[in-house]
Amino acid sequence: MALALSGGGARAAYQVGFLRFLATQFPDFSPDVLTGVSAGAINAAYLAAHPGSFRERVDALANLWASLGVEDVFRADLLCLARNVARWSTRLLSGGSWRAPGARSLVDTQPLRTLLARALDAENGFLTGVDRSIRDGALKAVALTASSYTTGQSVTWVRGCEIELWERPDRRGINGPLTVEHVMASAALPLVFPAVHVDGAWYGDGGVGLTAPLSPAVHLGADRILAISTRAARRETEPALIDGYPPPAHVAGALLDAIFLDQLDADAQRLERINLLVGALPDGKRASWRHVGLLVFRPSQDLGRIAREYEPRLPPTFRFLTRGLGTHETRSSSMLSLVMFQPDYLRRLLDLGEADARARASELGALLRAA
Repeated sequence: MALALSGGGARAAYQVGFLRFLATQFPDFSPDVLTGVSAGAINAAYLAAHPGSFRERVDALANLWASLGVEDVFRADLLCLARNVARWSTRLLSGGSWRAPGARSLVDTQPLRTLLARALDAENGFLTGVDRSIRDGALKAVALTASSYTTGQSVTWVRGCEIELWERPDRRGINGPLTVEHVMASAALPLVFPAVHVDGAWYGDGGVGLTAPLSPAVHLGADRILAISTRAARRETEPALIDGYPPPAHVAGALLDAIFLDQLDADAQRLERINLLVGALPDGKRASWRHVGLLVFRPSQDLGRIAREYEPRLPPTFRFLTRGLGTHETRSSSMLSLVMFQPDYLRRLLDLGEADARARASELGALLRAA
């Protein structure tokens, strides 16, 4: 049984709310495989690194999300943001001059690195709790995915027992100890968060190059996959999100959704087609092909619309910058929802995730009984 957690920045709080209901309603549930990408990698790493029952780990993770603030993830003070904006402006206007200052990201994520080192009980940066969970038999494997800016490949770092690594033209698995830097790399939003240097290469958000988000779970032997997305399903009668020409924030949000979340839907369709093919083949003709049960859960409400409600509560300087990109000109801001690390917004997502899981409790029960 694998639990696959997709990306979405602050929206990953929704996943934890969903898991909170699951762990309460099904106390014996404990996934054998955990896979995470982007902010989902933070959730997966936390669940893999901590001892105790699955419910105890989820409750602790929910408490962590409920207490988060913007200052726990990145520096939002006037001096830091002004310095970063000045560097970007100078670089854009320099014409590529070597004298232009280096511009790596919009914000400084050192607070997130410090938070993860503490929350994941890292020892000299290593997630020793993951090895303990695997050694004790509480977990078969955990996989965190990042995108290599150096090679252009999607790289999945794996820690586990009895695993077979994979090599594809655009993606590969690497076995080895997991560290805080691996988690930081997977969650490094392009341009917004700085790239992370790991094992001689530069990495960014795992969703950028991961065309098959379910593949790590399949490679690690999953027969059942529970995938939790952070994007609501599109409706045919979706109301208009903007009036007039789309502002930069709206365009950026559409691009980020396409990079991080749309791939899950496409991969789920591929897996369903493969399942149909496997079912049509005689037992002796299936070779290594197998049926993999899949259940994808997603928010019942648009998290971007909810984020707009809490936008006025962002730190003033950071809010000033985001409004300059037009976040207040759209009724649903995907870009804003990625960085909305406001405690009240995060608690709203935790509650929504729990409510959505309760509404589909029968489907969850059927999947777990099948597993």
